[in-house]
Amino acid sequence: MSESERWTVKCQEASDGSGDVIVDLPPELLTRLGLGLGDELTIEVVNGAIVLKPKRNTAPSPCTQP
Repeated sequence: MSESERWTVKCQEASDGSGDVIVDLPPELLTRLGLGLGDELTIEVVNGAIVLKPKRNTAPSPCTQP
């Protein structure tokens, strides 16, 4: 995915009093980013745009013993 590509989505209030929002990402975008249900994203504001990026797990995977 190129840096110049943009997607516009709508945010919905969680309606649970938490102040959280729900962002439904299009299935095509999730596939292109290799994301699925439950994956975590980082969020930041860059030049007035909200930027979401996948939060990749950097912990080493457990070793299996023979």
